Formats: sequence, C-alpha cells, structure tokens
Amino acid sequence: MVAQDKSKILLIDDDTSLLVTLRDFLSFEGYEVVTADSGEQGLERLKDYEPDLVIVDMSMPGMGGIGFLKAISEPSGGMKYSVLVLTARANMAEFFANVDVDGFVAKPCNPEDLLMEVARIIFLKKGAGKTKSTIASEPNKSVLLGEDDEAVLASLTEAFTRAGYDVESVTNGPEILEKALICKPAAIVIKRIFTGMNGDVIANLLKEMPNTKAIPIVLYDNDDTTTPESKYINVESGISAFVRTHYGTDLLAAVRTLVD
Repeated sequence: MVAQDKSKILLIDDDTSLLVTLRDFLSFEGYEVVTADSGEQGLERLKDYEPDLVIVDMSMPGMGGIGFLKAISEPSGGMKYSVLVLTARANMAEFFANVDVDGFVAKPCNPEDLLMEVARIIFLKKGAGKTKSTIASEPNKSVLLGEDDEAVLASLTEAFTRAGYDVESVTNGPEILEKALICKPAAIVIKRIFTGMNGDVIANLLKEMPNTKAIPIVLYDNDDTTTPESKYINVESGISAFVRTHYGTDLLAAVRTLVD
C-alpha cells in the first residue's frame, strides 16, 4: 500500500473491462486513478488533471496511443509527463525506436508486474525532484551481457562481477532490447553472432532508441577471419568498440575505457 499522499495516475485504455480492473486494482493499492477510454479523452482529462504517471495502451481506435504520445511530446522529444506504455511485446522495438517513455508492460497485463513498474517510475520521478546535494551520486556500475553460450556467459559474468560491476544477462537478441530499456546499464556487451538477432543489428536498434542511444556498446567475437580490423568503430554504426575475443579481461578493458 502506498503512502497517504496519493500519487495520481491517468489510465487510458479502450478495453472497458481491463480499464475497470486496473483502476480498481491501483486504487486499492492507494493510488488516485482517473480513467479515459481513448487518446482523445485522455487529452481532455489532462486539461484539468496533473498526473504523476500516465499509463496508456498503444492499440486504440482514433488517434491511438502513438497519437496521444505525440500530443504530449515536448519539442526536445521528451514527454510532458512520466509515461508507462501497455503494448504487445512483439511491437516493442518498433515503438521504442520513435518515442521516449519511462517503461512498458506487455499485454496481456499481469497486475503485479504493472504495480512494480508504476512504483518504480513514480519513485524515480519524485526522487528527481530532490536537489543533488541531498542525493548521493553513485556511479552506474551495471553491465548488460548478451551471450548464448552458457559456459562463456558464466565466465564473463564472473569476470565483471569480480571487477565490481552489477551484471544482467540475456541469451537471445530480442530480449536484450527489453533488458536495455528496463535496466539502463552503463555498458552493453554483445556477442557478434547471437541467437535471434546478431549483435550489430541489436546495436543499431539500440542507437535509434531515445532511452538507450547514449549507452556504449561493445561487440565481441573470436573469429579473426570475418571481423573488422579496427578495434574502435564509428559510433554511427551503433558500436562503440569491437573486441576480437570473448575473454573477460579483454572485454573488461574495453568497457572501462568507455565508461570509467
């Protein structure tokens, strides 16, 4: 249950049953919830309601979720409000390539997953209102590893953990896009030939997404016959550094060069 000073949520979805279910669930958890059944109605609600968070479904008639987000976008490309998107996972990469939001929950929606994301975003929003002098600035020491060989992944995880990094790992390409958006790591380390989606393709997609484009990406491989000769590649390609081996010491050195 959240604190007595209720955080305000605008919930937008054209599915009446889901709208009522999520409204009641979030209200029970202590949030103040106002609902809208379309993007157009959501904009009307915003004329006299200042939410801490907007939760919006992407698949709606009329202007839809994308149209609504465009309407609340700042000239800089950011959003006027914190936004949590409800979207089908299959559409995630295409969607996030064009807009800057705070998080997403895949549909069909698990209420507990939704609650965790809501709490995370509102906590970060309220924390951002504090002055820097009251918040200890901790360096980001997290690394996202993309490796589909279990033994190599275990070795790399141990190497980065020993070096003081918090490690998140994935074993396929599409999953690394999702983890990158959620975790916002200091660096992403990806195998060049990777299950589901190769590392260079992932890198280019991440560099197109507003929430991940600034994250350094290290691509690695141990096949000298097919890899680029240059260790450091033009940032426009999406890759910050290329390493010819999958050894932890080499990849650690590349990450430290880019983020430390």
